[in-house]
Amino acid sequence: MKGRLCVVVTIMVAIAFVCVALPAFAQYKGKPIELSFSSFFPPNYGAEIAASKWAEEVEKKTNGKLKIAMYHAGTLTSATNCYEGVVKGISDIGQSVFSYARGRFPLMEVVDLPGYPMNAIIPSLVAQGMFEKFQPKELSDVHVLYLHVHMPGVFFMASKEVRKLEDFKGLRMRATGLATELIQALGATAVAMPKGDQYDALQKGVVDGTVGAPNELKGYKITEVCKSSTWVPKAGYVNAMFVVMNKKKWNSLPPDIQNALTEVSKGWSEYTGKAWNEIDIEGARYGKEMKHIFIHPSAEEQARWVKALQPMYDTWIKNAQAKGLPAKEALEYRQQLIEKYSKMYPPVFK
Repeated sequence: MKGRLCVVVTIMVAIAFVCVALPAFAQYKGKPIELSFSSFFPPNYGAEIAASKWAEEVEKKTNGKLKIAMYHAGTLTSATNCYEGVVKGISDIGQSVFSYARGRFPLMEVVDLPGYPMNAIIPSLVAQGMFEKFQPKELSDVHVLYLHVHMPGVFFMASKEVRKLEDFKGLRMRATGLATELIQALGATAVAMPKGDQYDALQKGVVDGTVGAPNELKGYKITEVCKSSTWVPKAGYVNAMFVVMNKKKWNSLPPDIQNALTEVSKGWSEYTGKAWNEIDIEGARYGKEMKHIFIHPSAEEQARWVKALQPMYDTWIKNAQAKGLPAKEALEYRQQLIEKYSKMYPPVFK
């Protein structure tokens, strides 16, 4: 009797396994598995080209068993609702900025604090490393593929040149996310405004300046509305970005497809960091051609800026601890990663 029971149980388990496995394997018959990838960047932007290259590499790694359809420029989900769109399955994969959903990612916000050298590979690897070590609960509703970050931003000024900390007094600066706190800590007034609106605001005098990455000198036509930019790397803002996948869709994929996605993603934080570097170098070169003024304060003056930003770290620790997060440990580990990768990747701009 026991023998028959064991046989029946074994058969039932086998049937259940087949029922679960068949849908995934069945997708190999006739046509490949298809996934949608939503991103707010335009198709010709550096970070978007890197994402498209990632999709191509994954398809190649799976020998065509997986196809990824790219939806550029927010045509499927906007920058602000991209993450939620992935959670709800509107898109299978999504790329956007953590700070566009301010407060939703309290631990990962530590990545956005200033303090990086001018090389996008460093903050990109820091973001990936922070996720891998802390596995924050705030990202448990998706499957994280890879993270990346642009290099520290600079301060673009329409007319007034900012050469010392006091020059910020009375100025209105466009910023978003943690960058608004950064601007206020430096003594200016932060004006929350989407990046897409900065050109008109600068042209009309609504704001005196804006924060942005060097690539914007060309990509966002900043040279047309800003005469100068001030470069203080460790006081420059950064925005960490994600490439994540719908968890249910991830779990439905066959193991070999999952492995391919994982293997390709392993190197893409660094790959995308390099892509950011390339377009920032191009932007700076274009700025020089257009006679844009580049201001690099002395080391002593830059140290004053860094000191002025110390309250940002204190505030972040206080807020994170109030939410039960390992704030001090996270900040210390972040610094360890910055020091580690700074030895491996020199600044792109001296």
